[in-house]
Order: sequence, then structure tokens, then C-alpha cells
Amino acid sequence: MSGQVNSQFDGVFAGRRVLVTGHTGFKGGWICAWLRRLGAEVTGLSLPAEKGHSFFDACGVDGLTDSRIADIRDRQAVLDTLSGVDAEIVFHMAAQPLVRRSYRDPAETFATNVSGTAHVLDAALGMRSLKAVVVVTSDKCYDNKEWTWGYRENDPMGGRDPYSASKGCTELVAQSYGHSFFSSADGPQLATVRAGNVFGGGDWGEDRLIPDVIRASEAGEPVVIRNPLSVRPWQHVLEPLSGYLALAARMYRDGQSFAGAWNFGPDVSGTVDVRQLATLMQDAWGDGAPQFSMASAEQTSAAPHEAGILRLDSTKAQTGLGWRPQLTLPEAVRLTVDWYKAHAAGAEMGGITNNQIGFYSDLMSSRDFDRAPVAAQ
Repeated sequence: MSGQVNSQFDGVFAGRRVLVTGHTGFKGGWICAWLRRLGAEVTGLSLPAEKGHSFFDACGVDGLTDSRIADIRDRQAVLDTLSGVDAEIVFHMAAQPLVRRSYRDPAETFATNVSGTAHVLDAALGMRSLKAVVVVTSDKCYDNKEWTWGYRENDPMGGRDPYSASKGCTELVAQSYGHSFFSSADGPQLATVRAGNVFGGGDWGEDRLIPDVIRASEAGEPVVIRNPLSVRPWQHVLEPLSGYLALAARMYRDGQSFAGAWNFGPDVSGTVDVRQLATLMQDAWGDGAPQFSMASAEQTSAAPHEAGILRLDSTKAQTGLGWRPQLTLPEAVRLTVDWYKAHAAGAEMGGITNNQIGFYSDLMSSRDFDRAPVAAQ
């Protein structure tokens, strides 16, 4: 590791013991790769990676972490599996992340996202060296009123579908633990973070636009766009992860003033409808780009409810942390397409991923990551 890499985020992560739950998943895998690049010693806790393609397998995340397998719905299993782990920083990312799956199995969704969070926090409370806990929730935690402006951290929690409600509940659980067990000024601190619709290389999750595009391309079939006019805050996975890392570093170094809730969403140009993102994907793909068809009105009306408009206001992160998005939406899509094309060509994906993190890190330096102006959301 170079000194320049290790000095990123004020060098906080170099040699630091970090626990990442959900490390076998998409976002969890990316943050593990970044943490190892920063020189951290990473322990992972998660279910096994899902069958088929996964970022975990493609990038050899097992070799980057002390990988431990447990179901966070089982409190005793979490406590037993993390016995002896004395993390200084915890990123809780393990979750049931899918809206449509939450309709099929709402009880599992609540058990994983709500009770599972409490179980992980119980384990964290036993870590004597703990300084900072970052609980990752979702932009869907808010009581969605289909507003045209972005939700702020002090807007009320809600959720019409089981997934969104579970994330609102997760926020309340974390808030309760924060007040009850993480409130000492000289003790460990807890924050929650809310990002937008995250995409990037290595995501093969079900019912997600870009993974659906990749699967359809491999099969030589057109992609059916379910909700073409739904507006979402799209962002490359490295955008919110840079915020999570910056926040954890400040919590580790400066403590209580950085506890609480934080949004890490895209700027206005990244908040577009599904059809626009699909078109950007086609443009970036070039020859052989997958073709799209729009779901009929009958198909759309028969589908489970999903929010029509969703935006985040990240002014707090911009003013309090100096964080801001580094990529335009076309740049984010191009990085994603490049990753999947490299994977299809049989490239060594750990190296490709590290190169993309390096590219993004260079942008953070060249675009004054920590001295960004406030942008309207």
C-alpha cells in the first residue's frame, strides 16, 4: 500500500480493525475492497454469497477479509461468530435489500433489517476498542409523499411497502441504541446513513435495472422496463461509500458531533427516471447494446406498489463533511459498463475493481472532495 493511499481519509483506516456486515453482498464487497486498499484489517459477517455470479466471488473478497458466516436474524449466532472480534469501526450493511422480495416475505424482511440490526449492535457493544458504528439504511426509510424536492435527515420515517417500512424501523432502532448505549461523549458513537439507488460493477441482484440489463444482454433478450417514469436518485456505489468512509473517519477522530443521521445522495443531475438511465446504459454499451421494451399499463398497474418519485437532500453531508458526488451520471454508467465488459472478457476483477477505486480516489483529490460547495438538491 502506498503512503498516498493510506493517507486518504486522514489515514484513519490504516491498520485499523474494521467489521463489515454484509461483506458477501454488492456494496459490502466494494467497501471491503476499498478498506483493504486503505490498509484496514477487515472482518466480514454475512450469509454466504448468493448462488451464481457475485462480486464476492469475482473479486476474491474472501481473501481480503476474515470472512465469518452467520444469519443476523439469530442473535446468539451473531454473538458467537463475532466472539473475539474487537473492531474499532463497524459498518453494518447486512440487509434484505429488495422491495419486491419484501412483498413475498415481509416477516423475513423485518426480521433481517430490524431485529438483525439490534443483534449486530448488541455484539458491537461488547467490543472494547469500538469507536464508531455506521448503520446503513436506505433513502426509502422516509415517509414518501411523492414530493419533487429531496428528503432531509429530519423528515419523518415511514414506508408503505414492507422493505421501506423495515428501513424506517431500522432507523428508529439505531436511534434508540444511539441514545441508550452510544451517548457518552468519550465513548463509541453511532450514525445512520441513507443513500440513493446504488449501482456499479458486480451487482447481480434480482429486480434491479442494471443487473437485469446485464442478464438480458448475456441471454440475447430485450429488457422489460417495469416503471420507466419512476424517478430515482441514481449513483455509482463508490459515491455513498466515500461518504460512509469519510463519516466513520470523522467519528473515529472527532467523536460525538458526527453521530446521527446523514444522507449521501446524488445531485440533481443524477435524479432521473428509469427510462433515462436505461438510455444512458445503451449509449455507454455501444455495439450490441441490449434493447428495451416498456411494461404495459396493465403490467405496471398489477405490480406491487413502489415509490414514483424519490430524492435526497445531502446538504448536511456537503456542509458538515465536505462530501459531494464526484461522478456525472454518464461517467458512473461508463464505469459500470466497463466493469461488466471486463468480467465478461475474463479479466482479473480484483485488479479492475482496485483500479476503479483508484480512479475515483484521484477524482476526490483533484475535485476538492473536502472543500466542496453546497449544491441545491
